[in-house]
Amino acid sequence: MAGEFQPIFELTRGAVVESTHYGAVAVVDSSGHLLAWHGDPQAVTFMRSSAKPLQAVSFIETGGDQAFHLTSKEIAILCASHEGTDEHVEVIKGIQAKIGVQEGDLLCGTHLLSHLPTVEAMRGRGETLTPNRNNCSGKHTGMLAHARMHSLSIADYINPEHPVQKTILETFSEMCGMESAGVEIGIDGCSAPNFAVPLFNAALGFARLCDPRNLLLERAAACRRITSAMMANPVMVSGVGRFDTRVMEVCSKRIVVKGGAEGYMAMGILAGALGAESPGIGVVFKVSDGDLSVRGPDGISRNRVRPAVALEILKQLGFISEIELDALAEFGPVRPVTNARKIVVGESRPVFTLQRE
Repeated sequence: MAGEFQPIFELTRGAVVESTHYGAVAVVDSSGHLLAWHGDPQAVTFMRSSAKPLQAVSFIETGGDQAFHLTSKEIAILCASHEGTDEHVEVIKGIQAKIGVQEGDLLCGTHLLSHLPTVEAMRGRGETLTPNRNNCSGKHTGMLAHARMHSLSIADYINPEHPVQKTILETFSEMCGMESAGVEIGIDGCSAPNFAVPLFNAALGFARLCDPRNLLLERAAACRRITSAMMANPVMVSGVGRFDTRVMEVCSKRIVVKGGAEGYMAMGILAGALGAESPGIGVVFKVSDGDLSVRGPDGISRNRVRPAVALEILKQLGFISEIELDALAEFGPVRPVTNARKIVVGESRPVFTLQRE
């Protein structure tokens, strides 16, 4: 592992480097060319929630969104790690009503919410956590819809041997340019199967998602519907003020962003975003220590490493303007480290230079 991950981000206190995070990056275009990297672009790691847009492709390409008359907002939340706000839950309930399932059919479980205003509102109402508040409830509702559409059992829809999961894996593998047998399967925090693949292949999958011109007609259309829905409804994908949401708001119609647990991040640059003939580009990276989040006084939980590293990658590649960087400055790339009295005591900053072909 030491050779796979290299220093990627550090924090100073005074003139001393106090902490160093390690990571690896892969930048790949839709033709499969490795454009840039840091560390080992072949490092194998679980994509966690960054896989969600790719997991939704098989449902959309077989006409699932049309069969159930899903809106753009509803397609976006199928790909989401949402914050469980009332707005998110209402969208989830709307999909469930359309497909004829109930919240009790979800097998994602419950977890504590990161959105403090929602936590406080629920406490005031005496409301307890339920599966619809789970940040993966959109993905699970989509899997239930997939099963319903094909008249399959919904009781075990997360079983890796269930036809829905086999179809998801097959489509995911094809998007990432791999044989399905080469994908390592693990069980995610929400109990659904998740995939470990080389960073290169994950980046290829996101590049193709954002540039599906060489894919079969139905799959290409599905990819376009997914990316369009995510960019049109960024709050559904994450939440107000969250990094994924803010990048898609600021870099409108050009960049798709989907973070995952344990320090994973995936971004896709749409075809034509860098010029009329520019290809789609996938950017993925993994922070090896997982990059835990910290809740700020505004009630929003933020990761200190991934947002800054993502912005630094976009900056080094010339995929983001200075005006856009200014609009996203709260996330980095370089930020002051302050103490409990708001005194600046150091700095957090990326410490890598991408290698290029």
